[in-house]
Amino acid sequence: MKPSVISIVLGGGRGTRLFPLTYSRSKPAVPIAGKYRLVDIPISNCLNSGFNRILVLTQFNSASLNSHIKNSYHFDIFSRGFVDILAAEQNMENDQWYQGTADAVRQSMRHLDKYDYDFILILSGDQLYQMDFREMIDFHCKNEGDITIATIPVNAYDATGFGILKSDDEGNITSFIEKPSSDQLPEWKSEVSEKSKNEGKEYLASMGIYVFSKNVLKKMFSEDPGDDFGGELIPNGIGKYKTLSFQYDGYWTDIGTIQSFFDANLDLTGDFPKFNLFTKSPIYTRARMLPPSKILGSYVSKAIFGDGTIVMADKIENSIVGNRSRIDKGSTLMNTYMMGSDYYQDTAEIIANDKEGRPNVGVGKYCYIERAILDKNCRIGDNVRIIGAKHLQDGDFETHSIKDGIVVVKKNAEIAPGTHIP
Repeated sequence: MKPSVISIVLGGGRGTRLFPLTYSRSKPAVPIAGKYRLVDIPISNCLNSGFNRILVLTQFNSASLNSHIKNSYHFDIFSRGFVDILAAEQNMENDQWYQGTADAVRQSMRHLDKYDYDFILILSGDQLYQMDFREMIDFHCKNEGDITIATIPVNAYDATGFGILKSDDEGNITSFIEKPSSDQLPEWKSEVSEKSKNEGKEYLASMGIYVFSKNVLKKMFSEDPGDDFGGELIPNGIGKYKTLSFQYDGYWTDIGTIQSFFDANLDLTGDFPKFNLFTKSPIYTRARMLPPSKILGSYVSKAIFGDGTIVMADKIENSIVGNRSRIDKGSTLMNTYMMGSDYYQDTAEIIANDKEGRPNVGVGKYCYIERAILDKNCRIGDNVRIIGAKHLQDGDFETHSIKDGIVVVKKNAEIAPGTHIP
């Protein structure tokens, strides 16, 4: 009998480490790969696994995320599938917003009473990976688990940023610690594959992907008032409930910082990217009726283009150019993610801006941009130079921020002609 599963995607909090990309949007709504949003990843993994009952919990800066989900995911009238939004709400029993991952699910449980399900699959909305969740559910059922945590081997440097666990030979989790210090790490090595050992990845990190048996989760919520799964409920439940480790050996990255976001996107331009967009399991997103992209006299190497772009640049290399992007003649983009635009300017507006000396949406003439992220609807004037470098100090300015040596031009920012950043 096919397991009955309902999936919950956590919409994320303030996402301060991804600022300024999260200034006006939640983390799961941040654009990736030129045409998708981060939330498309867990939703697509669910749909490709055959799980089409999905709830997305939203709270902070959720307008663009709500709009994207509403415009992207539609099922025919004969299907029982849905991707619905559950926004944080105050009610007569609770006047608090979500206080953590567990609290978000706890407050949403009353909305699940109308559904028939045996297992709850809980996912993060800000990770990049491709997983068949059926394998995890089957593992949970076969081993009669109460809780199953997806885990991945990591090295000592990364381990301090994750929940780290230890398991026995049968996959039962015996102990769990949230974000251990480097001094604590030697005691937390686990049995991993030979390949992971050779790569120095000897610690099992929680991927923030959980399967709970329905009645177990309800019981945990009644017994434990904790607000967070990784910090409270799961560590407290080890020993009381059968908690399993489901080891995943594919590519997975947590999009938690500007550096990780930048690296994950630019890796997609490589010959053999770690995250493969060209598979039989597609990443779903909003279907836009945009024209094909047009490239005029440009040298292009290792680049990804979204739909409806117009490129007259001299050179585009190791870069992503998002939907509706416009790059004028003589310009160069190197190691850059240009997110594109939400709209087209008409010809009359472009001509008027040229006469007034105001930059149009996109990148102007004879610009040089390297190691940068250009957020949506940026206006980069002619002869602008934007060059990130690892030695640059972090800082936040009116039109841009610098994080980890990456220049992030803010959404809707206007960079005057001739500007040099930094």
